[in-house]
Amino acid sequence: MGVAMFRRVVFLLLFTALAALAANVRLYLKNGDYQLAREYKVLSDRVRFYSVERDEWEEIPLQLIDLKRTESEIKQKEQEQKQETKELAAEDNFERQQRQEVESIPQQPGVYRMDKGKPVAIPAAESKIVNNKRRNVLKVMSPIPIVSGKSNVELDGEHSPNSLRDARPEFYIRLTEEERFGIIQLTPQKGSRIVEKLTIMPVTKEIAEEQREIQTFRQQLGYDLYKIWPEKPLDPGEYAVVEYTPATNGTVNIQVWDFSYSPAK
Repeated sequence: MGVAMFRRVVFLLLFTALAALAANVRLYLKNGDYQLAREYKVLSDRVRFYSVERDEWEEIPLQLIDLKRTESEIKQKEQEQKQETKELAAEDNFERQQRQEVESIPQQPGVYRMDKGKPVAIPAAESKIVNNKRRNVLKVMSPIPIVSGKSNVELDGEHSPNSLRDARPEFYIRLTEEERFGIIQLTPQKGSRIVEKLTIMPVTKEIAEEQREIQTFRQQLGYDLYKIWPEKPLDPGEYAVVEYTPATNGTVNIQVWDFSYSPAK
């Protein structure tokens, strides 16, 4: 049994116990005291009730009972129970929808988003290492060496073909292995978009990476599956979901799934 299911069972048992307890009625007396009753009936000049404490039927003169307070509390409890039932049903529905979404995500590593209840894969972009001496294609999942000095990881084109209208888009990312991932903002320039800037030292081969990272929420849904979305609404512009290994030994390894955000007119 999973953790979520275990918590659910415990909650339902507790809810059932509380509901059974709430079914008992406080039969208030005009002196401020009360009798705990399982049920009661108002007769002509008396009230007949089943005592929870003594487990038997008893009667009290009607003139001693505060019916207004008793009935008011019963009505309040009924409203609270209806609200609890409504909230429980909403939670069940949310968890069921989430399970259905998770089960629908393909097993193939990549980035997906939901469109009308169905997962849509975002194509991985082809990145390039660009410097003053050469222009190298960075193959997916293939680290590529870079020369000393300053370089950029870039994507061709100033705009992504994957245009979204949601200011806080939600993505599912299935990792190829345990690596870092997140959402970054790209920097458009003439004919391309910069994913990150690199500086590599000539002797130590140490690499400094500069990304415009977006603060995100993330939720782990499986051992290799995560849901990720921005903490705040995005500004219009170019972005990407990235999975990467920090650059070491003069090589860089990053996968990019680019998208643009422009608000609907």
